[in-house]
Amino acid sequence: MKNNKTYRPKGKNKSRTVKKNNIPITQRREGYVAKIVPKTISRTRADVSTWKSALRAADNVERPRRARLQNLYTDILLDAHLTSQIELRMQHSLSVPFALKRDGEVDEESTELLKKAIWKNEIDREILWADYRGNSLIELTTENDSLCVTSLPRNNIIPEKGILLLSEDDTTGIDYRNCREYGTWLLEFGSRTNYGLLNKAVPHVLFKRFAQSCWSELCEIYGIPPRFIKTDTQDPEMLNRAEAMLRDMGSAAYFIIDREESFEFAKGADTNGDVYNNLISLCNSEISLLITGAVIGQDTKNGNRSKEESSIKLLDKMVQSDKRMLESYWNGTVLPALVRIGVLPEGLTYELQQEEDIEKLWNMTKEALPYMDVDTEWMKEKFGIQVTGKKEGTGGVGLRIDTSDFFD
Repeated sequence: MKNNKTYRPKGKNKSRTVKKNNIPITQRREGYVAKIVPKTISRTRADVSTWKSALRAADNVERPRRARLQNLYTDILLDAHLTSQIELRMQHSLSVPFALKRDGEVDEESTELLKKAIWKNEIDREILWADYRGNSLIELTTENDSLCVTSLPRNNIIPEKGILLLSEDDTTGIDYRNCREYGTWLLEFGSRTNYGLLNKAVPHVLFKRFAQSCWSELCEIYGIPPRFIKTDTQDPEMLNRAEAMLRDMGSAAYFIIDREESFEFAKGADTNGDVYNNLISLCNSEISLLITGAVIGQDTKNGNRSKEESSIKLLDKMVQSDKRMLESYWNGTVLPALVRIGVLPEGLTYELQQEEDIEKLWNMTKEALPYMDVDTEWMKEKFGIQVTGKKEGTGGVGLRIDTSDFFD
């Protein structure tokens, strides 16, 4: 942008209205995402100073920039443990069944339409990712009369100012919160000031990488002890020959040296890397506590059943919070946008259904069977048990004892 003012485009994204199944659906072919200029990501080694520098850029009051911080988030997500913990928590919320209700009753047609939509899961993931990466800004477009969801690059978003940069290095951009598309085609989730949970995971992942790197070097030294040759270092010819000998030896089992030279193995490392193992375990535990609230299924040395059950309950509390956030954003942001576009009718409410504990329900049913009748159709639907009727008791023959001669 040539000037130093934030501009608000008018009439840049033309839309038209068509009818599909007698419902007027607004069509929008192109969006802002097509105008964003991509930038190559620098894959340099990150350390704590990199993190501090990224935080200083994001904390700048006049010109806040989160590009370096978001690049660091993308880098640490290569850590397998961090990714597994995020997916563990996220999949719990994504797998919960939902329903669209009207006046307390389930709207079957609208619910089935939303269940078949591919973009529904994409919206859910962007809502959940906002808690980890600070914010999410998605853009809705249409292609072949179907809705498409695109996540706008977080490197180009300044949530503190409500600015979308078409190029990461620009000084001005689009004031997207004052655009006519905001709230309909542009949907925003997350906080405007919070940096997300991943900001707290950065130091643990960086220290874990450092420990793994040092441990791998230790393994090399520990597995192959250092070798050295005693020779006349004042003689360039003998020195060059000794260097060539050690270089060419490689993994050979033997080699021949001159009588004036001697070959020996240096003493290797005495440690097996416990210090690095402890640091890696500590970092993994901190990451687990941050994302899932507990260390679940990892502590094989001190773990036990009661501890795992308590940890799962803590995870359930965090999942419940994620589900409430999903319902809030769907009812307050997503559904109104879909209504204005014409994808869904008005008057609907998004609601996540309560998950049933089948094992607990079966134990309760089994305990109630001797005392009360249970609906056979319900038994078949819930547990898959084909009940044909009530089993009649055979009635055992009572034991009779003759005591007529006992007092004689």
